[in-house]
Amino acid sequence: MTLVCPRCSRSHEADERFCRECGMPLVREGAREVEAESAAHETARKIRPQFARGELVRVAGGRNQSEAELVQGILLNDGIPSVLRRTRGFDVPDFLAAGPRDVLVPESGYEEAARLLSEADLLTVEQSPNGLPGIGSPGRLALGVVLAFVLGGALVWVLYQLAS
Repeated sequence: MTLVCPRCSRSHEADERFCRECGMPLVREGAREVEAESAAHETARKIRPQFARGELVRVAGGRNQSEAELVQGILLNDGIPSVLRRTRGFDVPDFLAAGPRDVLVPESGYEEAARLLSEADLLTVEQSPNGLPGIGSPGRLALGVVLAFVLGGALVWVLYQLAS
């Protein structure tokens, strides 16, 4: 049985496993590596099917288009497909690269994507749906407002007592 390199087509002995010239794993004669037809085809070849099932869920975010594409590239290197979406609530035209982006992955790839991004310190912590940015829950905000009114009232009372 003769083995050949799928990239450079050099013949090798049956006991060899890798090409001496380019380092590619050897295959039986007749099998050739299929060249990618386009950039989209090249990307599709990297995707592992077990990570491409289910609804899209947010796994991370980027502060801009470039940062989100970096996260997308890291995920693709491990075979996890992803989609970028402009983060809701930002009023920047779609043709600009400015503004935050969400990185969405299929449900079946979420666990692996979260593990991979946490190892790279790129995982963003999701806020609870009823949370407010920088504040937390609405109850916490209400408590802060009530405390501010109580402290303000106490200060006015102390100043009034001092003035009389």
